[in-house]
Order: sequence, then structure tokens, then C-alpha cells
Amino acid sequence: MEQHLLIYNTLTRTKELFKPLHAPNVGMYVCGPTVYGDAHLGHARPAITFDILFRYLKHLGYKVRYVRNITDVGHLEHDADEGDDKIEKKARLEQLEPMEIAQYYTNRYHQAMDALNVLPPSIEPHATGHIIEQEQLVQQILDNGYAYESNGSVYFDIEKYDKDHKYGILSHRNLTDMINNSRELNGVGEKKNQVDFALWKKATPEHIMRWPSPWGDGFPGWHCECTAMGRKYLGNHFDIHGGGMDLVFPHHECEIAQAVASQGDQMVHYWMHNNMITINGQKMGKSLGNFITLDQFFTGNHASLDQAYSPMTIRFFILSAHYRGTVDFSNEALLAAQKGYERLMNAIDDLSRVQVVATSDEPTAKFVKELRQRCYDAMNDDFMTPLVISYLFEACHLINSILDHKANISADDLKELTDTMHLFTFDLLGLKNEKGANNDAREEAYGKVVDMVLDLRAKAKASKDWATSDQIRDMLADAGFEIKDTKDGVAWKLNK
Repeated sequence: MEQHLLIYNTLTRTKELFKPLHAPNVGMYVCGPTVYGDAHLGHARPAITFDILFRYLKHLGYKVRYVRNITDVGHLEHDADEGDDKIEKKARLEQLEPMEIAQYYTNRYHQAMDALNVLPPSIEPHATGHIIEQEQLVQQILDNGYAYESNGSVYFDIEKYDKDHKYGILSHRNLTDMINNSRELNGVGEKKNQVDFALWKKATPEHIMRWPSPWGDGFPGWHCECTAMGRKYLGNHFDIHGGGMDLVFPHHECEIAQAVASQGDQMVHYWMHNNMITINGQKMGKSLGNFITLDQFFTGNHASLDQAYSPMTIRFFILSAHYRGTVDFSNEALLAAQKGYERLMNAIDDLSRVQVVATSDEPTAKFVKELRQRCYDAMNDDFMTPLVISYLFEACHLINSILDHKANISADDLKELTDTMHLFTFDLLGLKNEKGANNDAREEAYGKVVDMVLDLRAKAKASKDWATSDQIRDMLADAGFEIKDTKDGVAWKLNK
């Protein structure tokens, strides 16, 4: 069945029907991390958001080229044109080569993404590997009259650009107001206007990361890399550019200006942005010092954490909110996510215990018949993952009803229910069973031991030795095993 996908386009502020420029091929670029520190919860959100998009587009049959960059040069402090390069500053503090810092934190980022079950992109270009392309971009903008050289640096002339085009179309900012607010600073430093942004920065004598250019030794501005690398790997026009909402301005606004100034028109059709993770209502970020790294979540090693939270709990937590809504961190919210995730995994495990009948009862048959398309409809409506999860929870309730003999299901409907739950839980939401599922060797060993102990308990019950029976149940509970007596026999599961 053909699915009609709606995507919210930040550029138009509306949901639009997704129509690839060159179907079945889809080009997708997402801004990756600046690698000078460990990934935190704020980094997990865009990674998971666009992982969902990547998974779903591939499921719909598109051939997706997903480019997610590594920023390893040019991102100066406070996202400005002055100050230290974030990676170089860290390198000086650690007394290491900047590329050691970049490589170390790139490796750490990959490990965190693997733990979160985020698929790797098709291409992961590094800014330092594309200096030539960035220099070519700067030269094109200079040749077209939208940039100027000043003391070995090159700046984008926003006022000139705004006369011919329009600066601020993505963020809806008014350039006149921006210029008026910075008038008192004009003429200070190298810029004509303080709102102008750097395309190429002259390296000071102590600056380690530098490359030769027509304008002297230096390094590219932060905004150049994504425009240059997006164009190199996806062409002059591609479908989707994504990132966090904090990148709308200045980063993505400047990207649009660079593209138009260099090639005459926009590169990107759909701009997509995930909202922020907040702590007490304030954006989580390295610059604010209020972040919790993913590794700290996984180990529980942070003063704000009541316990450790597993990678799948973190993923479930992020997917429990729509990607365009804010998510406020709290231990209570994470604990609720942990319980929700475990409920879903337990229900999927319980599918193997469901007994079938010849014909499903009418409510069960109706629910199973409609579940798949209901989940598709939620995904097609700008990726409403919370709604998908709520439908999967309805399925959990049905499974429990069947196990309690309050509902009946046929073999065909059980297969459809199983297939649908596996498709949306594992393939599209990207969750995985952290217990290792039933084929895990350790769980298999647990199973043999528990079954043996439960057999002893059954014999005690048969002998009316209730004290021994209750003692075995209580000891298993203390060890983390949940024992449930059902009409079909004894069921058990290992709680984390």
C-alpha cells in the first residue's frame, strides 16, 4: 500500500507532501557533532530523529544517501567569528594535537551512537578533508560579488546579498533590525557590518589548524563546510537538510545565503529541525555547562541522576515526544520511559506464549487488521512517534488480554500482530531488546535453571507444601525473577 508522507518544512512553516527531486533516490544531509567533547543527551536527539527518517524512507523503498558530517575545524567559541576554535582550545588544554582530540571524540561519538542503535550514515565527511571544496565555495561567492576580503580573511556581505535576494527567510529575522542593533559596532574590526559572517579566517601565528589559500594561511568559517560537503555528495539541489532547532540561525540561514550567493538558488527542498532537550526549561548544551553525557546516563555517574539509564531507555524517552516538541529532562520522565520500554519488550516476548484459536473474536480481528495502517498514518503525519508508541501499547494490552483468556486470536492474526509490532518497534523505531531476546545464551541458561526450580515448586505445591512453594517464589523474586501463575501454567520473566 502506497504511503503519503507529510514533512514539516521549517522554510515554509507548513507540512508538505514529500516528493523527492529524483525518485526513488533521496538526498539527505544532517549536521553532525563538533568533536571536542563527549556526546550528551542533546546530541542524541537529532541523531535519533534523523535515524527514524532514514529508516522510514528506506522502508518506503527510497534509495537514500544520508550524509552526516563531522565538524573538526572552524567552529569557534559561542558560534561566533572570533575566539578560539573549540577543538584547538581543547587540544591546548590536553596538550595534544587537535586531530587527536577530533579522532578521540569522533570514536566516542560512534560508540554512543552504536549503543543507541543509530544507523551509520551513508557518508560521514570531515570538514578538514574538504578544505579545497570550501575554498572553491568562498571563491565563487567572491566572484559573484557577495563577499569581500579584509586583512587576509573573507567575509560574507549580507547587506549586498539582501538587496538582491533575501536574508532571513528560514529564521524569519529582519536584516534591517539586525543591522540597526549592531550599528554601534560597525567599523570596529575587519567587517563592514557586524552581521557579516566569516567565510575564511586568517590564522593568527599561534593557530595550529591552518591551510594555504588565495587569501593567505587560514581556515574556513563554520558555515562553509555543510554547504560545500552537501553539494559535493548530494548535488546542487537535494531533498532534505536536517539538524537541531538551534542551528536555524545562524548556521542554516548562512548556509542558504552561501548556496544562493554561489550558485544562484537554494540547494535544499525540505528543511527539518528537531527541538531541544531542556533541563529545568533551559537548553542543554556544552556552552551552558548543564549537559549530561550519554556515557553518564548509561553508568548513572552524574549528580543529577538517580540511577543509570540504558541506551534503549534513552531512545524510548526521546521517541516518546514528537521531534518538534521540547523534551524536559527529569528522572521521573526517564523512569517512566524505562517502564514503558520494558512493557513493550515484555509484551513482544509474550507473543511466543500466546495460544491461538481457529477464529479471532471480532474486536481482536478488527484491532489487528487496522493496527499496521494506524501506525503508518502516524509515521506519515510528520513522524508522530508518540502516537505509534501509544498504538503499540494498545497491542500490549491486547496481548495481556489474550494471555488472561479475555480475548481470542487466530494464527493468521497472531502472525500479522507479531509482524506489525516487530516492524514498528525494531525496524522503524529502532528499539532493540536489551535483554538479548530469548536466543541469548545467558538467558537460555537462566531459563533452564528457573524451569528446574519451578519444577521443584510445582512438586511442593502438589504435595501441599505451601511454605516451600512460597519460599521458592520469594527467593526467585529477590533474585529479579517475576513469577506468575496462569491457567496455562507458570510464566516467568527476568526483570532488569
